[in-house]
Amino acid sequence: MSEARRLLLVEDDAVFARTLLRSFERRGYAVHHLAGPDGLEEAIAGFAPSHAVVDLRLGGASGLAVVERLHALAPEVTIVVLTGFASIATAVQAVKLGATNYLSKPANTDDIEAAFEAGASATLPEADEAMRPSASLRTVEWEHIHQALADADFNVSEAARRLGMHRRTLARKLEKRHL
Repeated sequence: MSEARRLLLVEDDAVFARTLLRSFERRGYAVHHLAGPDGLEEAIAGFAPSHAVVDLRLGGASGLAVVERLHALAPEVTIVVLTGFASIATAVQAVKLGATNYLSKPANTDDIEAAFEAGASATLPEADEAMRPSASLRTVEWEHIHQALADADFNVSEAARRLGMHRRTLARKLEKRHL
């Protein structure tokens, strides 16, 4: 096992985390798993990761805060952000905070390793219809909702307040359209 390949996995889905952990260990990585931002500083100090995979939504916490803190404490770590709620706004924000790549779920070990190897050439999700002049109203609304969610650190109540809508209305819209 190479000491240069030490992976910090920050994922709150226990089943997905266990799958990734086993897969990366088979590929020769030493893997340390965190279910959320708690213990991040200790993991960096004690484990000294060379790579990190961070889920964008960690229960009640934002993976973007983890990316920012991880990059501040260990700027040499190659960070890949995984999300089931991909948007241009969160991709740009993740890269600005220190992520080297951004992948939409479902992503497998091959995808993540390719993202590690791509290094600083971060890949953003393909520009969706909101970036085109002929965008539909629904698509523009969806991008606006995602931007508000990112600005509110994925706090649905706060995002709904900023959008001027009821929290339940926003929750229903989010349930209807998963990415």
